[in-house]
Amino acid sequence: MRVAVYYSNNDIRLEERPTPVIGPGEILLRTEACGICGSDTLEWYRKDRAPLILGHEVAGTIVEIGRGVRHYKIWDRVAVSHHVPCNTCHYCLNDNHTVCETLRTTNFDPGGFSEYIRLPSINVDRGVYKLPDSVSFEEATFIEPIACVLRGHRKIQLKKGQSLLILGCGISGLLNLLAAKALGLHPIMMTDIDEYRMEKARTLGADVILSASEEVPQKVRHSNNGRGADRVILTTGAPSAIEQALASVDRAGVILFFAPIKDNTPFPLPINDIFWRHEGTLTSTYAAAPDDHREALEMITERKIDPSSLITHQLKLDETQKGFQLTAKPDRSLKVIIKPHLH
Repeated sequence: MRVAVYYSNNDIRLEERPTPVIGPGEILLRTEACGICGSDTLEWYRKDRAPLILGHEVAGTIVEIGRGVRHYKIWDRVAVSHHVPCNTCHYCLNDNHTVCETLRTTNFDPGGFSEYIRLPSINVDRGVYKLPDSVSFEEATFIEPIACVLRGHRKIQLKKGQSLLILGCGISGLLNLLAAKALGLHPIMMTDIDEYRMEKARTLGADVILSASEEVPQKVRHSNNGRGADRVILTTGAPSAIEQALASVDRAGVILFFAPIKDNTPFPLPINDIFWRHEGTLTSTYAAAPDDHREALEMITERKIDPSSLITHQLKLDETQKGFQLTAKPDRSLKVIIKPHLH
């Protein structure tokens, strides 16, 4: 089978690999669509481990099932999650599935930028989601990223009646916007420096669009009756955005680090001003649990979230390098989807 092998964002090679052989309890999936996640393009995170076959936002068709697989059949249309929890450890039993060691060590064989994927039995047991006919493979690639958004929103107890500031109008910021709108939040304020992404946020219903090059904290208060934002979501790890988040959050507010910071760079925190005196909270989320995936699929199915307008490019497997470049340095691009069997 053909695979796209990552060496760097500018060096992704189409290679031949044996099609995986499945065992008992396993599934062979024909990859119909796989989204490129922004995390796939983080060279400081990926490059030292190259070569890699990446891709985790996967939807496809089951073409082979192993002995003992009961709930799925050949030709089922499904979305799959690469990380799945054990459900029995201390963390899982306390609803912290995404710090479970099993979740952080499970994966596909190989990644989604390949024609076929072997799903290990643990993934088959708790990481496969049947798709209704109304949900396309392309839309299904959003299940995993939306699941991550929903988990973040639960972590910060996002709810109607709160004001929200989202720093970044890239794909993560826009998915946070759509999920927050589904909850009925108002106002939702967003920042960026790219006019194309800012306009997209505006058309998707953001109440206030701010240029990240302006005095964001002052403009947030001007747009929110003199108060900072109740909840702030950082979908960028830029130091300037972190500074704006700290200066824009309201008393007793919460800041969510949705995106990582490059190279784990230290950052000074105004402990007294933000946390001690104003009782603020800073937190983060990583990945998503099976319940988050199920909820994401339900929201897409019921059109509470419609991600289809975020798809800007659908590319062939041999165009994966182009897709990574579009994602790493977006220029009028949002979601790039690789379709390994597209010719």
